[in-house]
Amino acid sequence: MEIRELAVPDSYVLDLVPHGDDRGRFTEWYRADVLAAATGWALPLAQANHSVSARGVLRGVHFALVPPGQAKYVYCPAGRVLDVVVDVRVGSPTFGVSDSVLLDAAEPRAVFLAEGLGHAFLALEDGSSVTYLVSTGYSPGREFGVSPLDPELDLPWPADVEVRLSDKDRAAPTLAEARAQGTLPTMEQCTAHYAQLRAGGQAGG
Repeated sequence: MEIRELAVPDSYVLDLVPHGDDRGRFTEWYRADVLAAATGWALPLAQANHSVSARGVLRGVHFALVPPGQAKYVYCPAGRVLDVVVDVRVGSPTFGVSDSVLLDAAEPRAVFLAEGLGHAFLALEDGSSVTYLVSTGYSPGREFGVSPLDPELDLPWPADVEVRLSDKDRAAPTLAEARAQGTLPTMEQCTAHYAQLRAGGQAGG
């Protein structure tokens, strides 16, 4: 398992090593020690989610308020998705910057994004599955989104895929609108939270 940081700081892609023979395949898709060595803290696992999407389904861009925020570890066990991380932290030197990773079941890899970052993915095949571990449980009052079609973000969705959005995601504000509404996390909040995680403390909120 190899790990490297993406263009958005505090997000990483992990290249996984599948082991297979004529019986099938085995993959270690999550290693707490590898992730902790890169980030400086362990992922506090609170919930595991699984979605199955038809081709063209676009979910996101979603994020949660910090603290406590919601870190995510994302894996695609079936199909193909384009996974995107967006820096929505006000005051971050890379505010508005995004990076993308192709998650393909045939060539397994995973993406980790720390609390305070935005996340979205687009299913490139019917029946694409996404399984993700999260650091906090679902809390609707603390979870927000920005439009994945915001022209200023200019996210790299393929032109040959007809996008399908939920009503909620279709109505999401642009990044600039969300900033004006005060719904975005700040880099100051996130930096303090990361320091607390590295120190082994429990961030409140």
